[in-house]
Amino acid sequence: MKKTLVLAIGIIVLALSASSATASQESLRAYTIWSERYAKAIFDAFTSDTGIKVEWMRFSSGELQARMEAEKANPQVDVVFGNMAEAFVDGMAKGLFDPYLPENAEKIPSEFRDKEGYWTGVALDPICFMTNQKFLQDKDMTPPKSWEDLLDDRYGKKLQMADARTSGTAMYRILSLVQAMGENEAYVYQTKLNDNVQVYTKSGSGGALPIARGQAAGGIFFLVDALEMKQKGYPVVVSYPEEGVVAGIEAMALVKGASQPDLAKLFLDWASGERMQHLYGENGINLIPTNPDVPPATPELDINSIKILPLDVEWAGENRDRLVERWVEEVLR
Repeated sequence: MKKTLVLAIGIIVLALSASSATASQESLRAYTIWSERYAKAIFDAFTSDTGIKVEWMRFSSGELQARMEAEKANPQVDVVFGNMAEAFVDGMAKGLFDPYLPENAEKIPSEFRDKEGYWTGVALDPICFMTNQKFLQDKDMTPPKSWEDLLDDRYGKKLQMADARTSGTAMYRILSLVQAMGENEAYVYQTKLNDNVQVYTKSGSGGALPIARGQAAGGIFFLVDALEMKQKGYPVVVSYPEEGVVAGIEAMALVKGASQPDLAKLFLDWASGERMQHLYGENGINLIPTNPDVPPATPELDINSIKILPLDVEWAGENRDRLVERWVEEVLR
């Protein structure tokens, strides 16, 4: 009888140990558009706080969206972290995400999150100009202060910027121009600008290093990428068009059909809190917190002096594909 009892207890202990081991091996799976350094800092902090490992892959915004659509019937991740808000709106219409209101989201202003919880904004990132300082000196030019300045013949096919088919940066470049000029004029302008473009890069940051090294003259980027070059000591100048720019909303969401929805919700709860957004300053992440209780890490991230144009995120999401197609047809020709 005792042997039977001991054996039964042993089986229970082994079962519990196996269950515990399985739980400890559970991993959250995520896609992100953030740089390797930025994403690693965030996901490592989550693992440190919770013990939950994160298996993640990085793509440009357009690539990530295409992958999500291709995997819709068999999702390969639980959360998307860091993609642009308008991409989530586009994904909502395609059934890629489930609504979930993170427990700390109420601190984030309503304009930076979906009211039903389909996406929650975690950072802001405005569009800006980045120009090589030596190029400006050699050409006796000042940093561009207007969209029209980039049409100057002296740039002579030496601008680099992102391809709208693959990059969220390019999408927000287009949205900035549409908001500043109106849609039709924005496409007339981009056709003219194309004459000064050396190459359209696959990712938003693709042209940053060539400009920093003087292999290209300048381009249009998210502030996060321009400041990265400046902080590394490269001779680049960051400026803004007086007509204004749009600030991108970097957001996160629960993937529809996620295999680990509980882990995904735990991450979204954690990532919506102040703790996560304080990591920007602690890790040199050049993003602007959406939580008003977390101040920008450096004066360069204070956008009060920049003309930020309003953006209807729902309109942007609903018209995302159309705007890209129009860019391909009218600008690339």
